[in-house]
Parts: sequence; C-alpha cells; structure tokens
Amino acid sequence: MTDPRPAFRIDGELTIYSAAALCAALKDAVAATPAGAPFELDLAGVTEMDSAGVQLLLAASRSLQAHAGSLRIAAASAPVREALEALQLAAHFDATH
Repeated sequence: MTDPRPAFRIDGELTIYSAAALCAALKDAVAATPAGAPFELDLAGVTEMDSAGVQLLLAASRSLQAHAGSLRIAAASAPVREALEALQLAAHFDATH
C-alpha cells in the first residue's frame, strides 16, 4: 500500500539564501518518515537551485538511506532538472520529470 502522505513541497529559491531556513523543516519531515519508507519531494515550484540546494537534497538522501529509506523527487522544475543533470545526479533522485 502506498503512503497517502503528500510529497514535501519546496517553492521558490533552493539556494544558499534559503537552504538554512529549509534545512530544519526538511530534517523534521525526514525524521518523521518511517524506517524503510520512501520520501517524496515536490520541487515543481523551485525557481532557482544552486550547490547549497543540491547539498541539502544529498544530506536528506543520506539520512533516509541510513534508515533503509529513499528520497525521490516526484516533480522537478527546469532549474532543478538542469542542476541535477549538470552534476550527473538526476538518476540518483529519479528526477526525470
């Protein structure tokens, strides 16, 4: 059975200027995810993404993997796809759409 919880949504910038503020909320959401459960991010509303945003996603992914979970990007804006493809990380997050 699929978890009925909606994906964690991030809108606006996912850059060095917003990563610190998003870190606590994302960390809490990841911590509340049951062990082994997938965690989905909705990044369709992200307007800009830099390396700090990528680092935030990688840290969340590592935290989930430590508890047999996984992070999947359910929806990605063009800036997110471009950043992840440039760093060859799109497949890591299954961020193809």
